[in-house]
Order: sequence, then C-alpha cells, then structure tokens
Amino acid sequence: MGLLKIALLLFFLLAVVLPLVGMFSRLADPQVREVFGTPAFASACVNSLVVAAITTVVSVLAALLMSWVLCRTAIQGKSVFAVLLTVPMLVPSLAHGMSLVYLLGSNGILTNLLHGSWSIYGFPGIVMGSFLYSFPPAFLMIYDVMRYEDATPYQAADVLGIPKPSQFAHITLPFLRKPLISAAFATFALVITDYGVPLMVGGKVTTLPVLMYQNAVGLLDFDTGAAIGFVLLIPAVIDFLVDVLARDRASARYVSRGFDLKPNAVRDAVGYVAAVIVTLALLAPIATFCMVSFATKYPLDLTPTLANIGRAFTMGAGSYWVNSLFIAFVVSILGTILAYLVAYITARVGGVSARLLHLASVTTLAVPGIVLGLSFALAFKGSLIYGTFAILILVNLVHFIASPYLMAYNSLSKVNKNLEAVGQTLGVGRARIVLDVLVPATADTIAEMFSFFFVNCMVTISAVSFLSTTLDMPLALLVTDLDAQRLVECSAFVSVLILVTNVIEKVVVAAIRRYRHTQQSVSR
Repeated sequence: MGLLKIALLLFFLLAVVLPLVGMFSRLADPQVREVFGTPAFASACVNSLVVAAITTVVSVLAALLMSWVLCRTAIQGKSVFAVLLTVPMLVPSLAHGMSLVYLLGSNGILTNLLHGSWSIYGFPGIVMGSFLYSFPPAFLMIYDVMRYEDATPYQAADVLGIPKPSQFAHITLPFLRKPLISAAFATFALVITDYGVPLMVGGKVTTLPVLMYQNAVGLLDFDTGAAIGFVLLIPAVIDFLVDVLARDRASARYVSRGFDLKPNAVRDAVGYVAAVIVTLALLAPIATFCMVSFATKYPLDLTPTLANIGRAFTMGAGSYWVNSLFIAFVVSILGTILAYLVAYITARVGGVSARLLHLASVTTLAVPGIVLGLSFALAFKGSLIYGTFAILILVNLVHFIASPYLMAYNSLSKVNKNLEAVGQTLGVGRARIVLDVLVPATADTIAEMFSFFFVNCMVTISAVSFLSTTLDMPLALLVTDLDAQRLVECSAFVSVLILVTNVIEKVVVAAIRRYRHTQQSVSR
C-alpha cells in the first residue's frame, strides 16, 4: 500500500505538476510578459469576459427555470425532458458553433426560410453556441440539488398564506444560493476557456482561447500560448475553489421529504411552454447538423442522400473514429481503475499521503484542457510518447480524472468503514475485500465513471488539439478540417457519428446496469 501511494503521487507529479510548472516558467522571460500589453491580448480579454458574463447569466437562469419546471410542476414526461436537456453534452463544442452556421448563418436553413438578414457571426453566435455548450452542466448542478429539497418549509408557508412568488424568493433562492454560485462560476470558467464555438462562429471577434490556439497551433508561438494559458487558469482556479467550498456544506441539506405536486393549470401550462422552448432551442441546432449530414448539397439542395457517409469515410472519418474509440476505451478502463484506486486510498486508508492524493486529484478540475494540452506539448516534446497515442491517452486521463474520482470517493465513503478491520481479523486481505465487497457495492458508480471518461474523450478538442498528428488524430478534430475544406455535409456527418457513438455507449451502460439490478432482484 505504501508503494502504491508513492507511485500514484509520482504519477500526479509527473503528469500534472511538472508540465504546468515548466509551461509557466516561461513567464520569467520579459519578452513573454510583453504579450499582456499587446492590443490583440487586451481585445481578446475583453471579448472573453463579455461573452462569458452574458452566457453565464443566460445559462444559469435557463437552468434554474428548467430545474423549477421539473421539480415544482406536475407536467408529464419529466424524465424525457431531463434526458433531452443533456443531449448537447454528447457532441463537441465545435459542432454547436457549426450547427448555428447551418441554421442561422448567411446561408442557413432558417435564414433562407424566413428571408432573414441577420448575422450570427461575432458576439451573438458565440453567446448562442456557448449557451448550447454550457447549459447542460449548469442544469445538472442545480437540478441535482433542487430535486432533494425539503417540502416542509413550503407546507408551513402555505399554512401561513405566504404567496408562491414570496416562497420562491425567500425559501427556494436561499436554499439554492451555493449551487447557483457554483453553477455560475463553473459556467463562466467553461465558456471563457472554450475555443470550439468562437472558432466556428466568432468571425472577427477573437477570444483568449482562440488567440492561444492561433498562436500555439497555427504559428507555433508557444511563449504567447503560455502567457495566455496563465490567464485562462485564473477563472478555472477560482471556480475550483468555489466548487470545493460549496460542495462540503451542501450535502448536509439533502432531506427525503418530497413535494406533493397537485395539478395546476396555469403553473403546468407555463412549465410545458418553458420545457418545450428550451428543449427545442437546444435540440434544433443538433437536428440541423443531422439533416445537413444527409443533404445532397447544403444549402442549395437538401434532398436526402447517403453519399456523404462514403465521402466522409473516404476523407478518413473511419480511421479517426477508430482512433477516438481506441483512446476512449483505453482512457475509460485505465482512468476508472486509477480513479478508483486513488479514491480507495483517500476514502478508506487515510494518512498524510492520502490527503496529498486527494488534493492532487481534485486540483485537476482547476486546469482547463487547452492549458493542459499546451503544457504537455512543451513538457513531452521530443520524448518517446510525443506524437503517439500514449500522450493522448495520458492527457485525457489527467484532464477528466477529477469527476470520476469524486464519484468513487463519495461512494466508497458511504460503505461501512469497519470492513477492513473485520477482514484483517479474519485474515482477509484488502485486495479481496475490494474485489469481493467494495466493487460489487459500487458497481453503478464504476459504470458512471467509465461512461464519463468515454463520452468526454469522444467530444474533447481542447487538450488533444496540441498533441495529435494525422496518424492518431481523434474524430472530433476532423470537424474543423472538413469544414475548412467546405465539405460541410461530411463535417456534419462526423458530428452525427460522435453523437450516435455516445448515445450507444450510454444505452449499453444503462442496459448493463438494468440487467445487473434485475439479476440481483431475482437472486433475492
């Protein structure tokens, strides 16, 4: 166990700490710090702040509205709406920007249909695309807290004759204060560090991640990239600190008494309207690139055809899809094992090294993918793993390990703490307890950990864009390549392929979990 702790600490040191330290050490050069005084940096910084602030307000308010609809109204199909609202998480952010171009661009389907003269390029397009990208996480953060709220204060307020708006203002909002703050900071950090949406619909508006991408990938100016990466790390670190402080206090407020929701014509009508509008706003762009992927020639001829599938595979979609599947499966397996081992040590073994491991694991939440990718490019350039699948697997594992680790940590913390002591008395080793008791007890969590790694590896573009080559490039990065060649139908099909792959993975994992629960019920 001691050797395992040392090995895990060395892993985080070599894979997280040293690359970041190496990248930010470039800031010691005065010429690198001059980047902060350039007009391009100042303009990009203002653009990023404006876009992130507007999107945060819109996304959090919409997430609060939909959480209220699903938790406080008696509408039908709540579980269906809850699933549909998270579908945008299954495609890359590049696809959201691309779909807006297909739908509302100068030659967009809706633009031509309504003879519109608007332009979505610039701030409007970035805000709309960032909303599609950031709404699902904000919704899940608020919804997962709101559905466990205690109904007792509301019952007392009804007895006292307090109006519903006052109940919402003085009971609901104070209860959701910390989740709302966490969701706001998380959304802000997510938007300000994304380059996929502004790259596709930004037009002349350049944000910090796009400026970093253009300099580091396009011009190979890693010094400028390092300087911008340092700035992008600031909001992510603030979000991490807020999230950690809010999470520890929120868990104690969950109670079991639910709401007795009786039909109310006006309230439920508002709920249906809001649910339909938000769901359509999220799914219409996805439906658009699904339609474009089978169009004969967008936007001139929208007649359905399957020819685009063959064209896309001729352009390499098949091999890049295999690359993504390979990376996703390997990261999911290795990441789940690694996160589970770390969680076991931190949740059930303890000690100083366990606390260091916990800190190292959750700290990766504070590192944006675009910053991590550049740090890996600088740290491992010229090494044996540079330009291979190994570095892509490693960077994705580090990038996404924090959330699965916390899933395992929370699950393992709830299992009886005396198992190891009893096992030691009976001569049963830790490994046997883990395999025979803890793994079966936390099997659902393990399935969620695997699914989290897989889906995120399929849609990520940030970290891998600095490290991939034409031989090991993931499928998500092919979206921009095909779009740049004006093969928009093929580019749309690639997004559909990623979406279908993630949906299949989700369905398979859900089916396995259901089968397991059925077998357990039969055995009882």
